[in-house]
Amino acid sequence: MARVIIGLSGGVDSSVAAHLLIEQGHEVIALFMRNWHDESVIISEECPWIEDSNDALIVAEKLGIPFQTIDLSKEYKERIVDYMFGEYEAGRTPNPDVLCNREIKFDVFLETALKLGADYVATGHYCRKETIVENGKEVHKLLAGKDNNKDQSYFLCQLSQEQLAKAMFPIGELTKPEVRKIAKELDLVTAEKKDSQGLCFVGKVRLPEFLQQQLKPKKGKILEVPADAENFNRPVVNFEQTINSEALKTVSAPFEYTATDGKEVGEHQGAHYFTIGQRKGMNVGGTPEPLFVIGTDVKENIIYTGQGKNHPGLYRNGLYIKNKDIHWVRPDKALKPGQSASFLTRIRYRQDLEASTLYREEDGLYIIFKNPQMGITPGQFAAWYDDEELVGSGVID
Repeated sequence: MARVIIGLSGGVDSSVAAHLLIEQGHEVIALFMRNWHDESVIISEECPWIEDSNDALIVAEKLGIPFQTIDLSKEYKERIVDYMFGEYEAGRTPNPDVLCNREIKFDVFLETALKLGADYVATGHYCRKETIVENGKEVHKLLAGKDNNKDQSYFLCQLSQEQLAKAMFPIGELTKPEVRKIAKELDLVTAEKKDSQGLCFVGKVRLPEFLQQQLKPKKGKILEVPADAENFNRPVVNFEQTINSEALKTVSAPFEYTATDGKEVGEHQGAHYFTIGQRKGMNVGGTPEPLFVIGTDVKENIIYTGQGKNHPGLYRNGLYIKNKDIHWVRPDKALKPGQSASFLTRIRYRQDLEASTLYREEDGLYIIFKNPQMGITPGQFAAWYDDEELVGSGVID
């Protein structure tokens, strides 16, 4: 029997995870993390933290386990929110949920749990852990959840072996309908509660208003770039053959634009509010097909757009990750400079895994896809898999 501290969020997934741990004979303690205090940007009726905290308490009482709330708002602001503002200001699009797992749940929260004598921390993530022994040493595998529709391994793509060693994912073998069924049978208050949307442990926020706390609105031009512009003339790479360093750099680089590349079609309130692939929020009409963001320039405060979902500015065959941003969940599988290997990669949550080849060069890691990928976005995480095991990840440059 182990002492397990579970992050009880007030949702159905962590509720059932706590129940399963009790069934397995563990000593279970529930902690609710309060990570945010500013109610002004939260759509409170959608995801109020007070309601979540109350639901978590009711579940803990029903299951007969100790419950307490811990305030991690200082750490959350410093490690997640300030980082987010910095990334958006630089014209990049961060993923706060990935960071929340690395920096909060499996760092600050884990430290707190260990001080309380925990052997493990548990969460309600739809993913699995498998531990093997290689050369007399334990190696922890991060595996996709059994429910293909809910697999959340991507959100844990930045975890280390040390963090995984202390992690438990009790619902990883279940599907969402099975989890709801268990909650209903137990008559838990969270049984039919909707999944939360929005920032990890903050709630559903109005992102523009949230960003406007730090990044002030600033009028700029929206330019439309034609599909036949020279910007998109790139060499075609053969995915089946080894690609040289120069070609890697060419196909992986973001498209570059200047103010002379397109015609003005509207105005925006700040280039840092927009991300590649975005369709809504520009308020530009009168085009035969909808406009999509294909590039942003926060220095010149310009948004570059293209018409239609098939615009070439939305698609690239490759991406690049700087050395400092490469992370191997399995360090024993890390590529050395000069090496390449085939993996399945996704560049956003719930995207299908795509066939890819990873090339490790002296200056970083290049990922070349068999098929062009839509909306490769700087600041987001690419995660690569060996079958159902998440092997590594990195921040897209």
